[in-house]
Amino acid sequence: MIAWPTILFGAALSAAFALGAAFLIGRERDPRTLALVLITALAGPIAWNAVLHSRGSAGFFVDAPVIVFPVSWQDVGSGVWTLAAASLLFGVTQDRARRALVLSLLTAAAAFLVDIYLY
Repeated sequence: MIAWPTILFGAALSAAFALGAAFLIGRERDPRTLALVLITALAGPIAWNAVLHSRGSAGFFVDAPVIVFPVSWQDVGSGVWTLAAASLLFGVTQDRARRALVLSLLTAAAAFLVDIYLY
């Protein structure tokens, strides 16, 4: 089972990478939008891993037997929950749908990849 310090550490890494992706790849400069990237990249992984933690769902932490992409259901859940949170917030706050989609995907991809490779 995943411990709370690991959940919080992973969420912080996800937020840092998502912020970097939005700033560097998405070329986002608006502080309010960057704050939303930070919030959703924290909230998605924390929410998903809190569910797994509360249920003791050890079966979700089994990595695929692919060395270059050892994804687990737990990793996928972090990405999906982050995409849902980011899509919801950016869909409400962004004027352009394309911009909302790009920011949501960058935020979710960062959380997903951090989850796979960094914790």
